Amino acid sequence: MKAFRLSTLVATLGASFVIASAAQAEVIKIAAVGPVTGPLTQYGDMVREGLTTAIEKVNAEGGINGNTFEMVLVDDACEPKQGPTSANSVVNQKIKFVVGPVCSGAILGSAPIFDEQGIIMITPSGTSPTITDGKDYDYVFRTIGRDDQQGPPAAEYIAKVKPSKVAVLHDKQSYGQGVAASTRDNLEKLGIKVELFEGINAGESDYSSVITKLKAAGVDFVYYGGYHPELGLLLRQSKEQGFNAKYMGPEGVGNVDINAIAGDAVEGMLLTFPADHSALPENAEIVKLFKDKGRDASGAFQLTSYAAAQAIFAGIKETGGTDTEKISEWLHSNKVPTVIGELSWQDSGDLTSFEFDVFEWHKDGSKSKAP
Repeated sequence: MKAFRLSTLVATLGASFVIASAAQAEVIKIAAVGPVTGPLTQYGDMVREGLTTAIEKVNAEGGINGNTFEMVLVDDACEPKQGPTSANSVVNQKIKFVVGPVCSGAILGSAPIFDEQGIIMITPSGTSPTITDGKDYDYVFRTIGRDDQQGPPAAEYIAKVKPSKVAVLHDKQSYGQGVAASTRDNLEKLGIKVELFEGINAGESDYSSVITKLKAAGVDFVYYGGYHPELGLLLRQSKEQGFNAKYMGPEGVGNVDINAIAGDAVEGMLLTFPADHSALPENAEIVKLFKDKGRDASGAFQLTSYAAAQAIFAGIKETGGTDTEKISEWLHSNKVPTVIGELSWQDSGDLTSFEFDVFEWHKDGSKSKAP
């Protein structure tokens, strides 16, 4: 399909006004695919908050071309084996648009199905390069950067603070191992030796053996690739064992539930995180919509999810309908203004650019730009 993008786009835009006037108004369903159950539910909550807020706003404004929108929840528990099952659920419900899935492992099983079925999938949180590398998808997009865009700022910050010895841990899963490998590779490019690169088993309750190994190696800085439950335990158990290294993780650890797991040991944890677009003056109205509903626009994935919805809305508006082939063509060929900036996509569906910053996490659940 990609070879015919420009010609298809011209025909699409030329007919858009005719299609818009002739089409009958409908309720367009957008599937929010992600964890509704399981230990990573909070990440699904972030995505659903962003999508819900975007749908509420566009519906209140009269919809797009007379069409209104409805969110449909599809649970994959962030489990890789549930990826195909959740994707088939979307297919069976004849839903044409997906915001999600949330976790990279689950996306690997669902993205091929969405693409084959011509379903527009925009993940606001899946960062693993393996999602798109070598796939030649037409219908798969992101509104977040990749792990290989997250590793460089992490490594640069670590180099700036000049630790004596660095270790890189990961959870042996697609997302965690990918971002850990990117950080390790970028550290080595900066001339920083990684003393230990090792995986731990996600879901375990005792990481004392790896902490003992880190202590014996004289490590004073640990980068962890994975999610908050395991890093929370590493932080707490490190403090209990008198191991006082600085810890850093990717955006997947930026969850307030880590505070309950780690306790006071969470104070000062470092993490890479999408730039805080909730602080921009031009987003004040959108941020207020979140606050008015008791939602938080400053989390990792709320605004990237809102932006994913904006991309879908723009594609429907500009092509005059819900033909996903035409919408995919349009998204690949145009820039979309969103709450996280003007977005454009490569042929792979990856963003042409994305900004990650380094933040410091606090025990009250807030974060601030790292010094």
